[in-house]
Amino acid sequence: MKLEEAQQQFIASWGAFGTYWGINRTMAQIHALLMISADPLSQDDMMERLSISRGNVNMNIRDLIDWGLVNRVLIPGERKEYFSAEKDIWKVATQIVKERKKRELDPMLRLLDQLGEIEGDKKDKHIKQFTETVSSIKRFGSQTDKMLDGLVKADENWFLGNLMKMFR
Repeated sequence: MKLEEAQQQFIASWGAFGTYWGINRTMAQIHALLMISADPLSQDDMMERLSISRGNVNMNIRDLIDWGLVNRVLIPGERKEYFSAEKDIWKVATQIVKERKKRELDPMLRLLDQLGEIEGDKKDKHIKQFTETVSSIKRFGSQTDKMLDGLVKADENWFLGNLMKMFR
């Protein structure tokens, strides 16, 4: 397989995988292109390589910057903005986990806190069932939150070493 064909396949596949991580296909494709690029790329470079509009590149680059996956790069003497992506996959994965946690798990846990404060007779079977269900989901969410915090704070070698021990 030639390099360009392999790159196109990687970009397409990463784009498809991105939808499972909670980002759109184009955003993931831009991220993939920047990850495999040896040099920072301009918006024009991305538009040409991915056959997408300037608006699409601009919107998705802003989102990737917000996610902490892409950085602006200043190139002396250039007027264009250039961008690069983190190449360390461990850092990419932990950043995605942090963002998903912030956007999905944290709001859910706040909602469950509010829902747990229901008024009424705690012996009423409907109230009891509701509060037990909410409490159970909250316990699971809290454990997941602790696990994800541990993952984000973990050193790559420590985490992978312990993961491998589990599979032995």
